[in-house]
Amino acid sequence: MLRSPLGRAIERVRAADPQLLIFLGAIACVGATAGVFHSTINNFLSDTFDMGPQTRGRLEFPRELPGFLAAAFWAGLFFLSASRLGAVASAGVAAGMLGLGLVGRHYSPMIAALMVWSAGSHLAQPASSTLALQLARAGERGRRLGQVGATRRLATILGCAVVWIVTEHWPGAYSAVFIAGAVFALAGSAVYLRMRSEPVDRTRQRPLVFRRRYGLYYLLSVLFGARKQVFLTFGPWVLVRIFQQPASTLAKLGMINAVIGVLLQPQIGKLIDRVGERIILVGEGLALILVCLGYGYGDRLPLGDWTLYLICLCYVCDELLFSVGMARTTYLDKIALKREDVTPSLALSVTLDHAVSMSIPTLGGYVWARFSAATVFLGAAGLAFIYACAACFVRTPPTEARPAATAVTPQVPK
Repeated sequence: MLRSPLGRAIERVRAADPQLLIFLGAIACVGATAGVFHSTINNFLSDTFDMGPQTRGRLEFPRELPGFLAAAFWAGLFFLSASRLGAVASAGVAAGMLGLGLVGRHYSPMIAALMVWSAGSHLAQPASSTLALQLARAGERGRRLGQVGATRRLATILGCAVVWIVTEHWPGAYSAVFIAGAVFALAGSAVYLRMRSEPVDRTRQRPLVFRRRYGLYYLLSVLFGARKQVFLTFGPWVLVRIFQQPASTLAKLGMINAVIGVLLQPQIGKLIDRVGERIILVGEGLALILVCLGYGYGDRLPLGDWTLYLICLCYVCDELLFSVGMARTTYLDKIALKREDVTPSLALSVTLDHAVSMSIPTLGGYVWARFSAATVFLGAAGLAFIYACAACFVRTPPTEARPAATAVTPQVPK
C-alpha cells in the first residue's frame, strides 16, 4: 500500500535524531528573528535618523566590530559547548533587539543595541555551523547544511510576515516589531538549552589556526566579506532611498526569498555533495557579477516602471546566493588536516571577513556620495570576478584521504 507524502514525512521525523530536531527548532526561532531584523533595519534607520549613504556606510563599522572580534569571543567562551554557546548567542540577539525596540530612537543607544545584536548574531554563526557538521554523516555534510539553511529560511517567512502585517497597518511601529524579534530570539535560546551538552570543544582556547593549506579558504572568506557588506548595506538602500520602498516591501521580498530558499537550499546542499565546491563557488561569483550590474545600471535601461521589478529581482537573487556560502564550510571541512582545526577556523573566517566588511561600507558610502550608486556596484562586480577566479583553484582530497570524524560527532539517520 502506498503511503502518502505526509505519512512518509512523519515517519522520517520520528526516525530522526532528537538532537537534530531540537537544533532545527532553535534554528527556526533564530531565523524568525533574522526575518524581523533584516526586513526592518534599513527603513528604521532611514525614517528615524534620515541617514544619507555616507552616514549609513559609517554605521557599519561599529555594527560589524563584534564580527571582527568573533574569534576572540569564541575563544573566551571555550568552556561552553556549541549548543550552550548557541543559547548565549541567541540571548545576545534578543537583548540587542529589545534595546532597539525600547531606546533605539536615540542615536548612541541605537548603536549600542546594534553592537549587542551583532555580537550575538556573529557568535551564533560558528556555533550553528559546528552543530550542523556534528549532526551529519560523512559525505552528507552539504545535505545537512542545506536542511539547516532551509529551516532557517522557512522560519524567516514568519518574521517577515510580522513586519508586513505590523508596518502595513501601523507604519513606523518599529518598536513593536523589534520587541517581537526579541521574543523569537529568547525562544531560540530556550530551545538551545534543551539540547544535550556535548563535550566541550577545547580547540576554542586557540582560535587562530593559520595553516598554508587553508589559505584559499581564508581568501574566499575575505572576498565574501567584501561582497557581503556591499549588498547588506547598499542593496536594500537602493530600494529604500532611491525607490522609496517601505518596510512592508522588504518584508514581502524576504518572504519570497524564504519560500524559494526552502525549496532551493536543500538542493544546493545535495548539489555540493554531487559536483563539488569548485563549480558551485565559481557559479556564485559569476552570478554575482550579473546582480551587481543589475543593481548599478538597471535604472539606465528603458524599462519604465519595470525598473523597480528588476531591482527587486536583483535583491532576491542576491539574498538567495548567500545560500551558496555553505560550500565554503564544506570545503574547509574536507581539506582540514585535523578535525580540531574546523571549529576555530570557522570562527577565524568570521573575523577575517569582518576585517574587510568594517571598512568597505565607509568607502562605499563615500563613493556613492562622491560619484554614484552605479560606481559602488561596479566595484562590487570587480570583487565578484576576483572571487570567481579564486574559486577556480578550489580542490578537495578524495573521501578516503580525509581525516576521520572524532568520537564526539554523533551519527544520525538519513
